[in-house]
Amino acid sequence: MISKIFSPAQIVYLQLLEVALPEVMEGQPTSLQQEARLVPVTRLPDMPATPPVRVIEDIPELSAEDPLADAGAGPQPPAIPAVETATPTDVVPAPEEDRIARIARMDWAVLEASIHACRACSLGETRKNAVVGAGTRPSPWLFVGEAPGAEEDRRGEAFVGRGGQLLDAMLGAMGLSRQEQVYIANVLKCRPPQNRDPLGPEVRSCLPFLQRQIALLQPRIIVAMGRFAAQSLLQSAEPLASLRGSVQRYGDIPLIVTYHPAYLLRNPIEKRKVWEDLKLALQTYADLPQGSDAKASPTA
Repeated sequence: MISKIFSPAQIVYLQLLEVALPEVMEGQPTSLQQEARLVPVTRLPDMPATPPVRVIEDIPELSAEDPLADAGAGPQPPAIPAVETATPTDVVPAPEEDRIARIARMDWAVLEASIHACRACSLGETRKNAVVGAGTRPSPWLFVGEAPGAEEDRRGEAFVGRGGQLLDAMLGAMGLSRQEQVYIANVLKCRPPQNRDPLGPEVRSCLPFLQRQIALLQPRIIVAMGRFAAQSLLQSAEPLASLRGSVQRYGDIPLIVTYHPAYLLRNPIEKRKVWEDLKLALQTYADLPQGSDAKASPTA
């Protein structure tokens, strides 16, 4: 079982997620309760209310002939083959028929160079910067979002805007941080114009990069944030509401589905549901076999 004792810092993050203080403080030591109530909390400003997000089921199902399709019962993460090493200047455009196979052999240096040089879809022409990801490598925790936003595109870094601030609060509530035990990536490495929804061809072009990142990271658990991340990793057309609340699988890796931080900025009422998802992720992680290569639960 995960620990129910929270640090003062975690309690601050939980309050940012709008988890009721009495619920958080139940069972906490008296001294910690007194200390936590004295900690000032700076709330992230709410975004203006907007109409419900329009759902576009535009990720086409992969046919058996599609090189990304899996003939088995579910998606299987690519095995880690012999690593192909090269300097960034060695990266050259590859014919589409062997592009996926080449990506599956890349080490981190070549993978990053290939992402920055990628022109497999039109987003490569409109972006300012490709965004590979952020965090520690390898990492037991992988958080996957949809695509870079305007600030990420400008700076070339993952989750650095207001959504990134909320993600940091989510991680803090879990006892995690992007500086330790966590890697953050997106399905798309380039920003869609005006932050529109990703298109099917864009997802198919970028997904091999994410699959290779997962193979290199070897995470013990994945948290998919938002519909596009969940559907892309699970190769599913199920709505996000149907995928939440239970442990999914990316190959042998447990995967938890939750809302994207950007969605929470528009719909702060859903923060409580996200905390339930994060607790499920923590419990799932705590229940994993603890071998010699397994790291302790962050809240243990």
